[in-house]
Amino acid sequence: MRVLILADDCNPDWPSLPVVGYKFARAIANYVDVTVVTQIRNQPNIDREGMGKAEVVYLDTEKIAAPIYKLATTLRGGKSTGWTIQMAMNYPSYLAFEWYAWKRFRGDLRKGQFEVVHRITPMSPTLPSPMAKWSPVPFLLGPLNGNLPWPRQFTAELSREREWLSYVRNAYKLLPYYRSTYSRSAGILAAFKHTIAGLPDSVTSKTINFPEVGIDPKLFTLPTRHQHQQKTILFVGRLVPYKLPEVVVRAFANSSVLQQHRLVIVGEGPERPRLEQIIEEQGLDECVKLTGQKSQSEVGELMRQAEILAFPSIRELGAGVVVEAMACGMACVVVDYGGPATLIEPDRGIKIPLGDFNHLVKHFREELEQLVTDHDRVSCLGVAAHHHAVTYYSWDAKARKVLEIYKWLTGCQEMKPNFWTQP
Repeated sequence: MRVLILADDCNPDWPSLPVVGYKFARAIANYVDVTVVTQIRNQPNIDREGMGKAEVVYLDTEKIAAPIYKLATTLRGGKSTGWTIQMAMNYPSYLAFEWYAWKRFRGDLRKGQFEVVHRITPMSPTLPSPMAKWSPVPFLLGPLNGNLPWPRQFTAELSREREWLSYVRNAYKLLPYYRSTYSRSAGILAAFKHTIAGLPDSVTSKTINFPEVGIDPKLFTLPTRHQHQQKTILFVGRLVPYKLPEVVVRAFANSSVLQQHRLVIVGEGPERPRLEQIIEEQGLDECVKLTGQKSQSEVGELMRQAEILAFPSIRELGAGVVVEAMACGMACVVVDYGGPATLIEPDRGIKIPLGDFNHLVKHFREELEQLVTDHDRVSCLGVAAHHHAVTYYSWDAKARKVLEIYKWLTGCQEMKPNFWTQP
């Protein structure tokens, strides 16, 4: 089977979506004959790391994309916040990317040299795909992830995130190619219930609940942990308002029990000065450490050295960091909302009910206090979390599931695959 993969964001060195696109496409190439189409900005890093068995074709749309990205960065006030603005501004440059891809491959597609066209990035459901309409072979869209409403308890964080466009977010449904994207796609991969809920009702029969997050078992593995009196609690993520790293710091500030243990905060962002001020004012210098941004391999090592992940993000679409922590056998404490709500179940972690800021501080403090004194529970939660993560979320497992989906789209398999059913 030959598959044409569209991956505008595809880079082994860039965090979040680009590295997800890279690892996903590379894993799929182990099972089918893949040609990956991506942006020329990704070429230096892909050429250095390689793309496994996949052929790579680079498209140069920088004359359009570069000035649009520069303008979007200005409107966002930097690169850390205002993601809805970024998505809106990406629309014209992404149309250009797919137009270039169509011009390059329309002859091959019309000759039947590919059985499937699969767009894996971008993953936002707000960015339509004209290729869905143009392609003469089955078109697979996704995994998509989005449509998660902003919690009403956190309007202050919404303002600090510069998410003003979220109030008119549904305007994307009026964009050209929106309707044809969903009507002409042969299959749609959508991550979690919050994404599926925002899709047109007419696409239910061809939609598969397929989380976009994944893990590399070489980087995120289960260590041999020894019982230590002092536990290490880890927060990993961009230091931005909606991820609420302040919740964990405040939980430590309010707890003499937690202050006997360690909190390590991994990440960088505009919230760092705020956190540093709280740490100084509350006298937490001895038990709270900010490390700054770390590479994936460094994060994996820190996760193997820690026992507990505290992740109070209140608008987490996918939560790849939670899957990585689960793979490392950590006991995860998350908010029961968005992606983490599906990733974590009572046998493999703890979910805090969504509430206001003080509610989260109180409940994170209580749950963390219990965990640091119960080594057996931490161990049991971590082992179950590890098993679930490697069974369903390793890139190889996900690639094998995609192969099933390709067979279903091309008529080689009758039953629509289910992500959580073992082949």
